[in-house]
Amino acid sequence: MNTSSYEQTTNGISVSVDPYYLDDESSPDDQRFVWAYRIQIENNGENTVQLINRHWQITDKIGQIQEVRGEGVVGEQPILRPGDCFEYTSGAPLATPSGLMVGTYEMKYDSGESFTVDIPAFSLDSPYDLSVLN
Repeated sequence: MNTSSYEQTTNGISVSVDPYYLDDESSPDDQRFVWAYRIQIENNGENTVQLINRHWQITDKIGQIQEVRGEGVVGEQPILRPGDCFEYTSGAPLATPSGLMVGTYEMKYDSGESFTVDIPAFSLDSPYDLSVLN
């Protein structure tokens, strides 16, 4: 299990990511490599916010980019009051043994004003690839 952790804070919202390779769900002979990542979103600001949308850019080892956009995360649009934390786990399959993910969350304040929170870039590394991207 990869113990690398990546963290970034935007407008008082801290996002930390812990990716790990899922050997039991991967099939290197079939060019299928699967990772899970645990994300923690913490509101260190002074205002209540809600996560509205997500946008991911997933790049595999050969440079192919997959864009993923959608409402909320894991079927939820969590509301975070000051000091609140929301954690979830999701996954990503690739056809190459390594890759890179980066993204953003669209958040909004109670006032309705929206803003973007950066998700730190993190590498997807498997034991089948000797190079580390990040």
